[in-house]
Amino acid sequence: MSGFFVPHDLKSPIAGAPSGPLSGLSFAVKDLYDIAGTRTGGGSPDWLAAQKPATTHAAAVKRLLDAGATVIGKTICDEFFYSVSGANAHYGTPANLRAPGRLPGGSSSGSAAATAASVCDFALGSDTGGSVRIPASFCGLYGMRPTHGRVDLAGGMAMAPSFDTAGWFANGPGAFRRVGASLLNGARAASPIRQLMFADDAFEQADAEVRALLNALLQRAAAILPAPHHTRIAPDGFDPWREALRIIQARETWETYGDFVTRAKPRLGPGIKERMAFAATVTEADAAASRRVHEKARTHLRALLPPGTVMALPTAPCIAPLIDMPADALESFRVRVMHLTCIAGLAGLPQVSIPAGTVFGCPIGLSFIGWAGGDEALLDLAFALSRVCGLDE
Repeated sequence: MSGFFVPHDLKSPIAGAPSGPLSGLSFAVKDLYDIAGTRTGGGSPDWLAAQKPATTHAAAVKRLLDAGATVIGKTICDEFFYSVSGANAHYGTPANLRAPGRLPGGSSSGSAAATAASVCDFALGSDTGGSVRIPASFCGLYGMRPTHGRVDLAGGMAMAPSFDTAGWFANGPGAFRRVGASLLNGARAASPIRQLMFADDAFEQADAEVRALLNALLQRAAAILPAPHHTRIAPDGFDPWREALRIIQARETWETYGDFVTRAKPRLGPGIKERMAFAATVTEADAAASRRVHEKARTHLRALLPPGTVMALPTAPCIAPLIDMPADALESFRVRVMHLTCIAGLAGLPQVSIPAGTVFGCPIGLSFIGWAGGDEALLDLAFALSRVCGLDE
């Protein structure tokens, strides 16, 4: 295991504006976002070596600094963001102090682990296929994947632009909500929450102990939630959706990094090497077929979630895997995870994960997916649930 920060970290913290809604708070930044005067590595020493120092801050970093927060460092992430485990073959695996001996979840692993260790008040990550939601669950944090496009990604490394979003973590609901107010812009669709959908087929993806914990939390929260409407959201099961996201993600990741991988031949770690090799084989015809599935899923899911409706589901199907889990078991875990994370990813909808408690002593998260532009309603819901259910501050 390792620390939380990259070897090419900031020489000293960068203070934010002297006043603002985030004044007095510190934050860490995933090594995907530019910070002026530093190089951005994306989890790859070879990519880092080919970069020049950034001349300006990434848009999201600047907004947080302008709101008064102080950035303290750049955090370890999975190589080219192509994993949900949180391990990095070059920099190590950030320690998950809330589930010792287990993975923190990726790819925003360092940001989540640093927040869980109270090294910072909140942290900036990114989420393409689950990279904020899964570490939020495994590290017992509040975590947010916003509506696709609602947080400016200028100055951040791309992966698969059809699904790329920013995201953030916090230990407490108050700071979590204030960060959202500073980062979110445009396309807000305000509405009270009038309907709660309970995605039965999503809950069926989770271990029995996880389902029991989340059901108990939802029962405690019944006083502030609408009566649940049980439904099955995936007409043909989750595999077609998961596969569509996987194919499009692979095609777009290769479009983003294929030239570098081919030309520079970077040393890729286990798992990343195999996924990049697969990405190189995905044709535009393959991607076009998956985009048709994507569009159908997006239309279906957005129709299920008009303004005022939220959907409850497990953030992750299980607790964090052991650090030494074999490669074949990790790949099976990845498939299970993507059955759940592909939902908001394909729909481009916001999803919040809240710490729901522990299973076998390890954290697990409960998620709500909202409507397009309903990010603020999800942040308000997380805050309200923390009060009613006695969640950690």
